[in-house]
Amino acid sequence: MKKMTHDEVVAYVAQQLPKWGIEDLSINRNLKFNSFVEAFAFMTAMAIECEKMDHHPEWFNSYNKVNIRLRSHSVGGLTMLDMKLASIAELLYQKFA
Repeated sequence: MKKMTHDEVVAYVAQQLPKWGIEDLSINRNLKFNSFVEAFAFMTAMAIECEKMDHHPEWFNSYNKVNIRLRSHSVGGLTMLDMKLASIAELLYQKFA
C-alpha cells in the first residue's frame, strides 16, 4: 500500500470520514454505545472484518466506549487500507449504536 500524503488524508477525511480526527500519522474516532454489550458486539464484528483485511486497529474499550486509532505501521503513516477500515467501522457503528 502507498502511504498517503498529509493533503490526501485531510481531503479524504473531510469528504468521506468527517467524524474522524487526524492526529500525527493516524486517524481516530471515539464511539459511544448504549451499553458494554453493544460496544463489545461492535468490537467483535470489527475484529472479523480486520482479520479479513489483515489490518488491525489500535483500540481501547471502557464500558460503553470504544476509541479507535488507525495507521499503517509498515509505511509509517496512513494508506487507503486505513480509510477502508474506518469506513467499515462507520457502517458497523450505525448497526450497533
